[in-house]
Amino acid sequence: MKRISFLSVVAAIVVSLLAFSPHLSGQTDEKASPNYEVKIPAGYRDWKLISVAHEAGNLNDIRAILGNNVAVKGYRKGNLPFPDGTIIARLAWKYVPSEENNKVFAREQSFVAGSPTNVQFMVKDSKRYSATGGWGFAQFTNGKPLNEAEPKTCFACHEPARARDFIFTVYAP
Repeated sequence: MKRISFLSVVAAIVVSLLAFSPHLSGQTDEKASPNYEVKIPAGYRDWKLISVAHEAGNLNDIRAILGNNVAVKGYRKGNLPFPDGTIIARLAWKYVPSEENNKVFAREQSFVAGSPTNVQFMVKDSKRYSATGGWGFAQFTNGKPLNEAEPKTCFACHEPARARDFIFTVYAP
């Protein structure tokens, strides 16, 4: 009898922990970005590479631009605007010299990705985000969304790329 009671208590604790713990995919409600309510898409690190970039100046980072299957298909077809369901991710790391490589070259010429800075997403949903060219924006640092004010500036920054459906990145096949 004591054993059944003990097992019942253990089972109840396990069920409670599973019910109230965050999902392994990182898709919890508290991780949605403010304003656009964009979450970190599951499996985004496995998406296809669209391009890479180096942003100099104050940011001084190196970036990988990835796209889900809808985004890659849109890039390959070259038809604008991008279809709803397109998601583009921008992963950024500090741009740092590689001391190990530079020793081999006997001069400073090699740079690599250093510590990660953040990840950003653009999500195409022409009805939901009609006020911002059909795009929702999100930026996450260490898996947490930035404050409410930050994503509000994204659309203004992307407006000069209106002719390319607000996308800066050109596909590098």
